[in-house]
Amino acid sequence: MSVRDEREPLAPRTTSLYDYALFRHGIEPDGRIPHKGFPLPAGPPPPEPGRKDLTWQQAQAEVTDALTPLLADPDPVRAAEAVHRRVAELAMTRRSLRAHTARLALADADAARRTARQLIRTGTDAAAVGVGMALLIRLGEPEDVPCLKALGMLRGLADSAIAALDPLDRQAAALLVIRSRDRSEQLTPLTDAIASGDAEATRSALVSLPDESQAMWLARRIAEAADLYGLLRSWPQDAELLALTGRLLHRMADQLDSRAAVLDYLPARAVYEALVRHADRLAPTPEHRSLLLSIALDLHSGPAVLLSWRPGRRRALLDALDRLLPAAAPEPVPADRQADWFRRTRHLPFARTDAGDPPRWELAVVHESADSSAVETRILIDGIPLVPALFGKGRANPPEYLLDNGRLRAAAEPREVQLCEAYCTEGCCGALYVTIRRDGDEVVWDGWRGAVGTQPPAYRFDAATYDAELERAERDHSWCRPARRTARLITAGLRERPELLRRWDLAATWVGTDWHEPHTTVLWLAFSPRDGAEGPDGTPLRLHFEWRLPDDDGLQPKDRAAAALERIARSDPKGFAHLQRGSSQLAESLGYSRPQN
Repeated sequence: MSVRDEREPLAPRTTSLYDYALFRHGIEPDGRIPHKGFPLPAGPPPPEPGRKDLTWQQAQAEVTDALTPLLADPDPVRAAEAVHRRVAELAMTRRSLRAHTARLALADADAARRTARQLIRTGTDAAAVGVGMALLIRLGEPEDVPCLKALGMLRGLADSAIAALDPLDRQAAALLVIRSRDRSEQLTPLTDAIASGDAEATRSALVSLPDESQAMWLARRIAEAADLYGLLRSWPQDAELLALTGRLLHRMADQLDSRAAVLDYLPARAVYEALVRHADRLAPTPEHRSLLLSIALDLHSGPAVLLSWRPGRRRALLDALDRLLPAAAPEPVPADRQADWFRRTRHLPFARTDAGDPPRWELAVVHESADSSAVETRILIDGIPLVPALFGKGRANPPEYLLDNGRLRAAAEPREVQLCEAYCTEGCCGALYVTIRRDGDEVVWDGWRGAVGTQPPAYRFDAATYDAELERAERDHSWCRPARRTARLITAGLRERPELLRRWDLAATWVGTDWHEPHTTVLWLAFSPRDGAEGPDGTPLRLHFEWRLPDDDGLQPKDRAAAALERIARSDPKGFAHLQRGSSQLAESLGYSRPQN
């Protein structure tokens, strides 16, 4: 046992958190760090201070007034002691202190850096140490990495350590992210292998990750922590490693709810190159061909387009994938959904147009993968996907929203159109809007609203070319799986014949496919009584019914949709759809059992 292992921990008030972290790690028999990190000294911490009446602006002003003069002190020891005292007096949460400290205007960056180092190496209070770590997010240098890695092992300090380590040591930051966020501990064998420094053990643990692993949302961090690029250089023709690389890249390119992780993965271009160069090593299985087609979609119209590619290089990768992938089946393959997705999607990332390469204006409706319900209308201008470039907080809106209702059509009267809404809803993180208008023989996109960063310019398109591309996209339903096609036909039928539902005092609130069962068409119908009955709170009483139509009935979508519309015409859907939620009072008055709500 080392000297550090043998000694008793000092009293919390005299032991720096840095020394305490090293001590706790040193006495662990297997060297593992707990999921949430080692607890802070002296047992569970008391509740963090907080002042609910303090606004963001007031808190920023208080932190600025309290810390700015102290951080300009050339004596780091004296300054650190003063920061300890002032932080205690501010009585703010560590998260709030970190956020406001990171925004401070510093008169002397070198003095602030020295004080930050004094705080993280000798500080005994988590809030004061957090101030030092927040300063090192922008002032840190390679010599600070060991201390930041140690402090990141303590409960409550991992996020600050990750932010400070990211520009200095991506692998160390990634390991901290995985350890602090892998609640299922599926990645523990991988982190153990990485910590051992054994590249072969790391490769083995990496390729053993299951396809359905819930930890795959950490794809970028997994690739960084394992040094995926280094592994590919050591084992360039390892088929298992190549398949895992494709899965990680495709997951990184997913823009479900935030900026695509692939844009922050520094070796992304080199890893794409390595994957495509050796993709012929993958066995020609349906899974591998679908994976490579998904990679091609990402390179054609997904966030991966925004990487800093050398001229012509991305097109060369797409051409290589086009040569490698087999031809699509000529006819639908209803019994094999993966094969049918491949058939419907095979042409999309490789198609060239007469309007130039890339065309000025292009629409690509993309059904992301065979096992996903996600379909988005990707809008490309000069080959650049608009939504990832300007918004990056979710996927572009689906074709049912942008194409089926003619929202992208241009007229003399300007019309504002929502191109994308944040996954968490517009009220939370916003949405991207553009105003579309026709100006002579041009179509103009301007009046941007909700874009992240610099305000986008006005884009002008030749009106004839614009209209032709829009009409092509509106006619092309190759992306649409049968159940979704059924949903679209039912929607169109209800729009043309509104009396079908009105007869039963019903309205369609949503028609689409089940997210987890994309082969099932789902209708949500809302019933409102004609007498306008209201509940005790004055809101109208309603019942919500769900009607599910699987696509395994042997019918074509048009026939299934026609049968559904005919059934609505003949009989009240409240009699065969399932009551899901709504007013218990109303349900009981009509003889229904209590809704699930």
